[in-house]
Amino acid sequence: MALNRDFIGRAFPPSEPYEVSRVKIREFADAIGDPNPIYRDRDAAKAVGHADVIAPPTFPIVITLGSDALLDPELGLNFAMVVHGEQRFEYQRPLRAGDVVVTESTISGIRSIGRNERLDVQTVVTTVEGEYICTSHNVLIERGA
Repeated sequence: MALNRDFIGRAFPPSEPYEVSRVKIREFADAIGDPNPIYRDRDAAKAVGHADVIAPPTFPIVITLGSDALLDPELGLNFAMVVHGEQRFEYQRPLRAGDVVVTESTISGIRSIGRNERLDVQTVVTTVEGEYICTSHNVLIERGA
């Protein structure tokens, strides 16, 4: 079944605020197997110019793929058939412990690739005060039957 093309260009309201914590940063770094001390130790992060520990570059996936954009039943996305195709991030600055952020997602493209559907989602991450942090570009593939 094809995804609803009417969703192309649709922007979704900002998410609920999410507080980036040292614990979540450490857990994420552990999960991806990255031992870099700037993800765990405030003094190590300060030694390289950060005010606190920072999150690994792929950390925003934690907050960007839970978008309401993907949950709308009218989109027609079958999560049982979804695989993560690719992701990339454009940064103004790293996420750091203590940031309280919101995300705003837009479905930037939907297209068929054989029996599969490709869904492109762009999500902007800002602090609750409006400071731009990064943009996440994610591609999801809904596998055909």
